[in-house]
Amino acid sequence: MTVHPAVAAAVADAHRREWAFVLAATVRVTRDLDLAEECVQDAYARALGTWGSTGIPGRPGAWLTTVARRRAVDLLRRDATARRVLPLLVTDPALAPGTGLADDGPGACALPGQASSAVASSAGSARPAGTAEAQIPDDRLRLVFTCCHPTLSDEAQVALALRLLCGLSTAEVARAFLVSEKTMAARITRAKKKIAAARIPYRVPPVAELPERVDAVLTVVHLLYSTGYAAPAGDELMRTDLAERSLDLARMLHGLLAGHHEVTGLLALILLTDARRDARVDGDGRLVLLSEQDRARWDTAKIAEGAALVREALGTGPPGRFTLMAAIAAVHDEAPSFADTDWAQIVGLYDVLMRRWPSPVVALNRAVAVGFADGPGAGLTDLDALAERPELAGYGYLSASRADFLRRLGRTDEARLAYQEALLLTENAAERAFLAARLDQLGP
Repeated sequence: MTVHPAVAAAVADAHRREWAFVLAATVRVTRDLDLAEECVQDAYARALGTWGSTGIPGRPGAWLTTVARRRAVDLLRRDATARRVLPLLVTDPALAPGTGLADDGPGACALPGQASSAVASSAGSARPAGTAEAQIPDDRLRLVFTCCHPTLSDEAQVALALRLLCGLSTAEVARAFLVSEKTMAARITRAKKKIAAARIPYRVPPVAELPERVDAVLTVVHLLYSTGYAAPAGDELMRTDLAERSLDLARMLHGLLAGHHEVTGLLALILLTDARRDARVDGDGRLVLLSEQDRARWDTAKIAEGAALVREALGTGPPGRFTLMAAIAAVHDEAPSFADTDWAQIVGLYDVLMRRWPSPVVALNRAVAVGFADGPGAGLTDLDALAERPELAGYGYLSASRADFLRRLGRTDEARLAYQEALLLTENAAERAFLAARLDQLGP
């Protein structure tokens, strides 16, 4: 089948922007992750074959949602067992057996975020005190809370939510966790099987259950932003769709749990980091290091909002990992120039963060900060110690950081090898171009 380039581009854009909406809405019908994914993939495949003749719809997400949910209901109705339990699974009255679906066409159904958020319950039954459903304002956020069920391991919760929330490939999720693709595939499969076997409900969690899910939900949103901030692969440095999606989710969480200091800290972190977005690449899409960025291009409104939220979070409880990371970002953003950055304060904040969250990536970032506070030799010593950690064996940023310190120390031959290693471990085209340019500067 020959697909018109404009249609292919529209479907690809819809996958980036609408996947989470469409899948979240479809899961509410199927109550089965694998079936929902199958139906959504069918909808995207149908778009490739249909939009060329009918035209690209004005609301691609609504079109895809209609097709995916219609396919889901059809599959459920074909199964005798599913027909018996369907009334217990359907969340929207319009999708109950016998009522049919809206016409399959652009704008034929409500956008997923406008669908009913209530889970069907027995008519006239009263909820026990403390079990009222939380009013989660967006299907994507509902999906995150659903995946972050406390019966799943912490890593399984986050991995599954990332896979479903943004349609990241298993390889991309694996990269976020610093594990192999095979390991991550097995982890996601086990999580799906456990959800099915344990009959974990796809519903809005009661208000009383929200606190035990918050940390995993925050981790999902943070990793989603990190994946958008530095895209694992592709031609562009960032995936702005993921960055914007995570900022939206962080704002929704802050509205839902405004008194939670780590929720406030996460929103501050994303705002303060995203404030530098426009300055991270030049007019030709080339990567620009923090030390060389034009700070006049930073978003001062986001910096002011983020800094205020950091102060709020620090004043409402012991700082957690997101609040501490936000405080580090605030030090960067409020420095008038790179040379005026208070690196000693940043190292001190990383020391506290390491006690709260001893992550290998945090240790790497601390080592880089040490290199700017105490000189490249001190930073290289810390980086070399981290090179023994198996979690960082395939992490390109470790090699790139070592290469930079070696270059600054005049150890050209070693720097060349480190840049070559970083290139082997990097798939993003913008980052590869930067590393290749640095390697060329070292000469043969």
